[in-house]
Parts: sequence; structure tokens; C-alpha cells
Amino acid sequence: MASILDEYEDSLHRSVSVQQSRASVGIPHSGYVNARLEKETPIFNKQRIDFTPPEKINSLVVSSNQLCMSLGKDTLLRIDLGKPDEPNQVELGRKDEAKVYKMFLDHTGSHLLIALNTSECLYLNRSVQKVRALSRWKGHLIESVGWNKFLGSETNTGPILVGTSQGQIYEAEISVSEGSLFSTNPDQYFRQVYTLEEESGPAPVCCLEIERGIEGKFFIIATTRKRLFQFVGKVPEGTEQQGFSSIFAVHADHLPSFREFPANLGFSEIAFYTPKLRSNPRSFAWMMGNGVLYGTLDYSRPDSILSEERVWVYPPDIDITVNKPISIVLTQFHFLLLLSDRVKAVCTLNGQVVFQDLFLEKFGSLTRMIKDPTVQQIWIHTEKVVFRYHVQRESRDVWKMYMNMNKFDLAKEYCKDRPECLDIVLAKEAEHCFQNKRYLDSAKCYALTQSYFEEIALKFIEAKQEEALMEFLIKKLSNLKPSEKTQTTLLTTWLTELYLNWLGILQGDPSQRSLYLDTREKFRTFLSSPKNKDCLFNNRASIYELLASHGDTEHMVYFAVIMQDYERVVAHHCQHDEYDEALNVLSRHRDEKLFYKFSPVLIQHIPKKVVDAWISMGSRLDARNLIPALVNYSQSASTQQINEAIRYMEFCVYQLEETQQAIHNYLLSLYALCRPDSLLSYLEQAGTNPNRIHYDLKYALRLCAEHGHHRACVHIYKVMELYEEAVDLALQVDVDLAKSCADLPEDDEELRKKLWLKIARHVVQEEKDVKKAMACLSSCALLKIEDVLPFFPDFVTIDHFKEAICNSLEDYNKHIEELKREMEEATQSAKRIREDIQEMRNKYGSVEPQEKCAACDFPLLNRPFYLFLCGHMFHYDCLLQAVFPNLPAYKQAKLEDLQKKLAATSQPSKSHHRPKDADTISLGKGQQSREQIKADIDDIVAAECVYCGELMIRSIDKPFIDPQKYEEEMQSWL
Repeated sequence: MASILDEYEDSLHRSVSVQQSRASVGIPHSGYVNARLEKETPIFNKQRIDFTPPEKINSLVVSSNQLCMSLGKDTLLRIDLGKPDEPNQVELGRKDEAKVYKMFLDHTGSHLLIALNTSECLYLNRSVQKVRALSRWKGHLIESVGWNKFLGSETNTGPILVGTSQGQIYEAEISVSEGSLFSTNPDQYFRQVYTLEEESGPAPVCCLEIERGIEGKFFIIATTRKRLFQFVGKVPEGTEQQGFSSIFAVHADHLPSFREFPANLGFSEIAFYTPKLRSNPRSFAWMMGNGVLYGTLDYSRPDSILSEERVWVYPPDIDITVNKPISIVLTQFHFLLLLSDRVKAVCTLNGQVVFQDLFLEKFGSLTRMIKDPTVQQIWIHTEKVVFRYHVQRESRDVWKMYMNMNKFDLAKEYCKDRPECLDIVLAKEAEHCFQNKRYLDSAKCYALTQSYFEEIALKFIEAKQEEALMEFLIKKLSNLKPSEKTQTTLLTTWLTELYLNWLGILQGDPSQRSLYLDTREKFRTFLSSPKNKDCLFNNRASIYELLASHGDTEHMVYFAVIMQDYERVVAHHCQHDEYDEALNVLSRHRDEKLFYKFSPVLIQHIPKKVVDAWISMGSRLDARNLIPALVNYSQSASTQQINEAIRYMEFCVYQLEETQQAIHNYLLSLYALCRPDSLLSYLEQAGTNPNRIHYDLKYALRLCAEHGHHRACVHIYKVMELYEEAVDLALQVDVDLAKSCADLPEDDEELRKKLWLKIARHVVQEEKDVKKAMACLSSCALLKIEDVLPFFPDFVTIDHFKEAICNSLEDYNKHIEELKREMEEATQSAKRIREDIQEMRNKYGSVEPQEKCAACDFPLLNRPFYLFLCGHMFHYDCLLQAVFPNLPAYKQAKLEDLQKKLAATSQPSKSHHRPKDADTISLGKGQQSREQIKADIDDIVAAECVYCGELMIRSIDKPFIDPQKYEEEMQSWL
């Protein structure tokens, strides 16, 4: 363990030096480089619209990419921002001095309401060019409109709410008739539903908002200069088109819930933030005299939708008596305040001003700021200029604010794609948890940071927080890469040491039993973790040393099982006399090598169970490797215990059908030692064919002889074909056994006779039983009375042999008669043969003059020819031509040689002056030689008819046309 800690300290020093060298060249330890390749764009990016209005801008509204602008006294400009080059101009057609007071555009950009300062209201639909007056609305100065986002369409607004300067709230509906022949009023109805009041009486309805919650519940928010009202109620399903009168009727006798602030701007404005892909706003900001009331919207609350409210006071440079804020816009994390000459962005998380944009005096005083909720763009205008703000990556610095507020989960959520920021948040969270003594949480966070490993480890060590240190190391280990093998080894070894120390402390305290069990389970999970498996396996020797140094044999066995080091497990059980457990491990994992190694020990104590386990392994075990264990066991065991060894050997021989000689020899020795009855049956079952016998015959013979098993020896002699020895030994046991041996050499009559003579001599001389000796004569036909007589003593009377002698004489007489008959048959056969030879000499055949050669079909008598008994006739040369290709090579060579000799003998003599006698002698010798050559040629060529003999049968599979001449033959037919 000391060497491991030394190595760990060295690695720490190396790590410090590397980090110091890295810091010296300006590389942060975290590994994140904060270099910015280009200047980061601001969150609120302003853009001036390239537009010069022909008249001053009175009012501007934007929704769903539809922009409507009031210019001068009588002009309305509509622009589809998707097609900015195609503006649409509409004339209001007013001849009086009326001016546009406010404009209201619904969420779809389809319905535009134009409130005039003459308490009149005009309506313009996006699909038409003509402005329509709303007659029912006349006499009311419109301050706010609450659009119906749930029932509205492009031609119908559905029930909407309208707020006036006198505090009345009206419910109305506007509908455009398509294809109507007659002009009808677009305002379907206009009825008062409620009046808002402050302490001094009715107050202007500054803002209206309609939202729908769960289970059909509607929330209506209405504001005055100092108060914010909430109306909550359900609209029965299917009656939404009937409006919101039922909600306001509930509060006819009592005031609804409201929030009131003392200061007064003279007006108020509320803004909402709706995330993308959502229909309901998530947060609100109400600009009033005391500041901005900010909060979230919780639709699950029963009476009030407003939640988590807080008031952010205005920045110090805003004095509501001198420079009041004009408008407010809410984004995800900021609200923007419009002043006469600037825009301020305040973070909703901490109330700090994070952005300020000052406008030049040449643009004029800022008039209004609005936001398009669908595309999240902010529009600001003066009487001369229009500006647009793009909100870009608004959440980029939110993580810092949440971090400073100790809201670490939210901070991590907003920097999860920025690892350098996430590292800072985790480090801050870890330090915060550490300071608050939440050490385990601190360890989990530290493990995820890029902070100095040794610094954090020492921090927990100094605080004496081993459990937190272990948690830190575990998390750090899980974050290591597979290539970081050294670090993995160090952490794994260190964790093992910490676990063992902690378990040792807890084990000695009975009150900590549950904690001990929990820690033990964690340690076992750590040891069995698949991720740590390779590291633990490569360093298992060190782990074993640690476990041994702590005396933790329980976990040593557990670790050995995980490492599949079953040899160590079995050895442990054997050392502690837990033989059944050791055998269970062997049986469960079925490792042949472990069986071979531990069987000598186990069989000494639990022989029956061990043999059962061997049998269950079947052919996976090589019985030859178990024989040493059995031999050692059988030498010190009793007969009953030896039976277990015999049981396994019999299983190998009879069930597995083993043929190894060592196995059969050992079984034979066990039989000879303890089971002589089984010995002979085994030998007989093995058979008498030496090639099919798997035991060693000589070893078996010696073994049986040593133990006096004579019948087994006789059987072995018979298998070895040592019949004389078998008979000699069998005569010492049983004469009948000897007789069975004497008849075995069936092909050797002389040996059989010799063996039977031995039996007869034994019967006569040893047993002195004449009758049994005579029985031997009847058992073996080879023995005669004269063969047996010399064995009898002289005083034996002939009466004992009378019958045998008579039988012998009769046999001799029969044999003589049989020889006479055979001689007569031989004489007759010789006579017939002589007659056949004489007949063959006189046999001939006749040939007609018109006969033709069977091969060439030419007259036969023109040339020398052959006539066969079958009737076929061939010219000599035709027969030679047909036979020669089918002759073996050596006969072809011999035939060619004979033809050459025949040609040589037919040449005339060159000498004309020889003596007459010499010439006659020479001619006689030449003529004799020529006849012999012709006879040899005939023997080869005319041995059989070429059409009727074996030659024709052998040529049946040959093609009619020689394959080498096939092409030539085919061409000749074309």
C-alpha cells in the first residue's frame, strides 16, 4: 500500500508541475479557451428602418408580421413585413378635425381598431381596403382592447373586451360579411359588462388581457392608473361565443381582487412574455407609478393567476415627475423601458440595468415602443423615424445571475451548451455546498469541474470528510476516459483503501450496522462495476494485498468471484474446511483445471459428492487426470470408499465409452483388488479380439496372477492366443475350462491335438479316471485310441478300451474303402482326358471360296487368315491391326520384337558358295526358329476372337471416334 501511495504522491507532484507550467504559458487549468474570434453582438441589436414617412407618424402597431402606421391626419399605411416592398395605403376619409388617438391590432394581424380623439372608432380588416365606422362605439374614447385569442378568426373577432377612458368595460364582437350584397354594420353588439373604479371614482381602463387556464377557467386582467384587477370565472363549455358577461356578473356586488400602488404616472401599461410554441404568456410586467411589478403567471391557481410577484423600482436616473417612462416591453429575462430619449433594459432577475441606448436629438422625441409577440421583435418610433430591435441570445449571461443568486440548477440549465461557463457554475456550487457543510453535494459538484484534483482532495482530507472524499473520487473516476489508465488505477486503488478503512470502522460499532450494510453494498457495487472491471483485473494483485492487509476475507472471496479467480475462492474454502462450499464453486463454474487441482483434497473428505460432481461434468473431464487423486485416495481408504472410485471408473468405461488404456487398467486393478466377481465379467465383456481390447493384456495377466485370479488369467491367455498356457492353467482349475480352451485353435489341428493330449494325460495320470479319458476321445475327433494308450499304466485291462478299439478299427476300415473309391474315380478321369486330347487333334474347319474377312470384308483366301471356333475369320494383317492397340505395353513390345525376328528369318542368304551339307543344316535350324516365332505371334494375336473374346468386353466404354481425331472426322462430314 505504501508503494501505491508513493506513486500517487509522485503523480500529484507531476500534475502540479504540469499545471504550473501550463499556467506559465497562459493556458487556464480548466482547459477551456475563452478567446473570441469576433466581437460578440449585443443582446438588443438596433436597426433603423430605411423609411422616410411623407407625414409625421401618429401611431404604430405590429402583430404577426403585419405593421400598421397612422401618418398625418387621414392616411393609414399597412405593410406586410414578409413583403415590405408592397405597402398598402388606405385613406380614412375624414373631413373633420378628428385625429387618431390609438390603434389596436389583434394577434393575427387581421383586425385593426382605430380610436379617434372625437370618441369615435373605426375598423379595418386586412382583407379589405375600406374603413368602416363602428356606430355602436360612438361616444366612447377607447383606451384598451382585450382580444380573444381563442375564438377569433380573420373575419370575426369573437367576443372581445373594450376599455374606455371613463372606466367602463364593454363586450363587443366585430364580424366582416363576405360576399354580402348589402352593407351591414361590422359591430355585432356593444354592451357594458363592468366599470373599474379607484378611490376617487371611475378610472380609465389602461390595459385589458384575456387568458384561458385549465378546466375552462378564464382569467381577465384589467389595469387602471394605480390598480391591477383580476376577474376569474368559468365559461360553460359550448357557450364561449356568448362572451364573458357571466364572469363579470359574479363581481357585480363586490370588488374583484386587485393590487394597488400609491404612486401615479397618469397611466399604466402591462406587457406579457409568451415563449415560442406556446399560446399562453409565462410572465408579465406592469409599469406603474411605483416601478415595475414583475411576476410569473400560474394558471393552476384558483383565484389569482399572478405568482412570484416583486416590484422593481425605476433606475435612479428616472424621475416620474420629470421624465416618465412611456412604454414597456417584456422579453424572457428583461423588460425594456422607453423614455423620451433612450431605451433602458432591466434584468428581471436582479433589477439591474444591463442595456441603455441613447437616441440622437435629430430623430425627435421617442413616441411609443411595441413588440410583435409572434416574431419577438421590438419596434420604436418617433414622428420621423422607425427603429427595430432584434433580441439575440438573450440568455447568454443569465447563468451568471442565477449563479450569484445561488440558483445553481437554473444557472446550469442556461449554460449547458457552454462548458467553460458550466465549469464556473459547478465550482461555485461546490464551494457553496462546502461552506454550508453539505459535503456530499459539494463532492459531486467538484468531481464535474476542471479544478485541481489534488487541491480538492486535500480540502476534504483536511475537513476529515472521508465519505465526501470517496464520493468525489467515485464521480471523478466515472468521468475519466478509457485512455487515462494511470489515473484510473490510482483512483481505484485509493477508493478500495478508503472503503476498507470505512468498513473496518463501521464494523466495530454495532450501532452503525445499517450504515455498515449500506457501505458494504456500495463497495461491492464498486468492485463489480463493469467500467472498473479491466482496471481491477489488471491490478488484482494489489487489491488482494489490500484486502489481505485489512483481514477482510469476506470481500477477498467476493472480489475473487468477480475476477473469476475461482482457484483462490476454492483454496480459501479448503483452507477453512468448507469442502462443500468449495465443491459448490467447482460445480457451478465447471472449470476442468480446478477440478484436477482440488479433487485430491476434496475426495479425501467428501468422496461421494466429489464423484457425483465428476459424473455431472461428463466428458468435460479427462479421467486420466483424476486417476492420481483416486490412487492416492484408494491407498488410504477402506473397501467401501474404494467403491466410489470404481463407480466413477465404471461411468467412464460404460457411459462415456472411454478407450484410454490407463482408465481400463486402473479399473482392472480396482476389480482385482476388491471385486474379483466383477473382474471376470469385465474381461468377458471386453471380448477376445486383441485389437478391440483397451486394457494392457500383459499388465492384466500379471495383476490377475498376483491376486490368484486363475480363471481371469485363463481368459487373458486365450485372448493372447497362448493356448498351451491357457490349457495348463485351466487344468489346475477345471477340466471343462481346459476343454473349452483346447478347441479354440480351429485352424491348427496339430495344436488342437496336442492340447487335447495334455487334457487326456492330465485326466489319466492326475485324476486316474479312465471313463473321463475315454470321454475325451469322443469330444475330440483328432484323438485316437492309440494316442491315448501310452498314458495308461500297464495293469489296466483291455476291457476298458474294447469299445474304443472297435470304433477305431471301424474308422480305419471306412477310411480304406474311401481311398479305394477315390482311386477308381481318378482312373476314370484320366481315361476321359486322353480321349478328349485325341479328339482335339483330329478337329478341323472348312472355308468356302466366297468367304470374306470379318474386318475388311475382302475375300478371305487372298491372304493368310485365321479361323476361330466361333466362326469369325480374319486376315492376318486385319486381326493384327485390330488387336495391337488393345494389348498391354509389354505385349506390344514383345509382338514388335517377334515381327522383327520373323522378318529377319525370311531374308535370303547372301552366300552362294556354302557347302551343301552346311546349308541344309542351317536351313533346318532357320525353319525351326521361324515356326516357333510364328507360333509365339499366334499366341498373342490369335489368343481369342477379337469380336467374341474379352477384348470386345473391355472396349465397351471406348468412344467410336478417337477424341484426338474427332475434329478431323467432324470436318470430313461437313
